[in-house]
Amino acid sequence: MSDTKSPQVMDDSAAPVPAVDPRLLIREQGLTGYWTEFKRKVRGGELGSIPVVLGLIAIGIIFQSMTSAFLSADSLSNIGIYVAGQGIMAVGIVFVLLLGEIDLSVGSVAGVGAAIWAVLSVTNGMNDSLAVLIALAAGALIGFIHGFFFAKIGVPAFVVTLAGFLGWSGLQIWLMGEEGSINTPTGSVVDQLTNYYFEDIAAAYGLALVAVVAYLGSMLLDSRRRRTADLPSRPLSEIVLRTAVVAVLAFVAAYELNQSRGLPLALVIFLAVLVVADFVARRTSYGRQIFAVGGNAEAARRAGINVDMVRITVFVIAGILAVVGGLFIASLSGGATKSLGAGNTLMNVIAAAVIGGTSLFGGRGKIWSALLGMLVIQSIQQGLNLLGMASEIQFMITGAVLLAAVVIDSVSRRTQKSAGRT
Repeated sequence: MSDTKSPQVMDDSAAPVPAVDPRLLIREQGLTGYWTEFKRKVRGGELGSIPVVLGLIAIGIIFQSMTSAFLSADSLSNIGIYVAGQGIMAVGIVFVLLLGEIDLSVGSVAGVGAAIWAVLSVTNGMNDSLAVLIALAAGALIGFIHGFFFAKIGVPAFVVTLAGFLGWSGLQIWLMGEEGSINTPTGSVVDQLTNYYFEDIAAAYGLALVAVVAYLGSMLLDSRRRRTADLPSRPLSEIVLRTAVVAVLAFVAAYELNQSRGLPLALVIFLAVLVVADFVARRTSYGRQIFAVGGNAEAARRAGINVDMVRITVFVIAGILAVVGGLFIASLSGGATKSLGAGNTLMNVIAAAVIGGTSLFGGRGKIWSALLGMLVIQSIQQGLNLLGMASEIQFMITGAVLLAAVVIDSVSRRTQKSAGRT
C-alpha cells in the first residue's frame, strides 16, 4: 500500500480573516505609534498643516519681538474680524481647488453682490434682509453660469472665470452709477456683520465651551463607530489629550477677545461657515464626490458620479460665498464701491487657500485651510501695519509666502509620487 498522506481538506465554512491596514493600528500603539506614523508621513511628503502652523508660530514670535502690540487683545480681535470676509470667500475657493480648477472672478462677484445689496436696500429702500437674500441668489446664479460653461460647454474654468472677472466688474461699475459709492447705513444687517460684538463675557466663553464639547462628542462618536465596525479606534487617553489641547486654545482665544471688545459676530459667522463646509466636505457623499472628481474626473465618471453636477454646484457654492465675503468687505469698509473686491482681494483669497494647505493640483486639501491661510496673511499684514510698513512690502512678503506654499505643495506631491502614495 502507498504510504502517501491524503491532502488536507480546507474548511470552506471558516470565516475569512479581514485584512486591516497596518497604519490603522497606530492608534493602539500610543505615542510610539503616532511618532512612527508622523515620520512615515513626512518621509512620504504628507506634510498636512505642519508648515502653516510652524509659519504662524514664527510670525507670532517675530512680530511680537518687534512690537509688543502684536499679541495684544485689540490686535488679535482685529485679526479675528479681518479674516472673516476674505476667509469665507477662501472657503469657496477651497471647494474649487479640490476640483483641480481655479476661480478668478471671486473678487468681482463679491463686488457685484455688494452693489446689488446697496442699490436695492440703500438706494431703493427695499427690506434689508430681502436685499441680502437677492444678492446671495445673484451669486448662486453667477456661479451656475460659470459652472455651466465649464462643465457642459467645455470652456476651461480659467477662461470662464477670467471672462467673469471682466464682465462682472463692468456690471458692478454700472450698478454703482455715477456716485461710485453707497454708504452702509448704521444698524443695517450688513453694517452689523463686522461692527457687532457680544460684549457679555459669557458669549465668548460659552462659544468656547460649545466648541470643546462638540469636538469631544465627535471624537467619542467616531471612536464608537469604529469599535462597532471592529476597526482600531483612538484610545480614551488620546481623546482626552486632543480635547485638552482644543480647550486650551479655545478658552485662551475667548479670554483675549473678552479683554478687548468681546466676541465679534464676524468671527462667529466665519466659524459657522467653516464647520458646515467641513462637514459637507468630509462627512457627506457629495463631499467625497468632490474629492473623487478632483483626483480623477474620468475615473469618477466611470464610477457613476455625475461629474457635471458636482462641478456646477461647486461653482455655485463659490459664487454664494463670494457674495457673503463682499458683504463683509462692504461692512468693514463702510459701504459698497466701484472698486470693492478689486486690488489684492483675489490674490489674498486664493493665497489663503493654497497657503493653508489645499493643493493647486486638485483632490487634496481641507476646508480649515481657509482659516489657517487667512490667519497667516492677516497676521503678516497686521504686523507690518503695526510697524508702519508700506503696502508694497506687504504684497512682496505675501507673494513670497504664497510661492513658498506652492513649492512645498509641488515638492510634497513629487515625494509622494516617488514613494508610491499618489
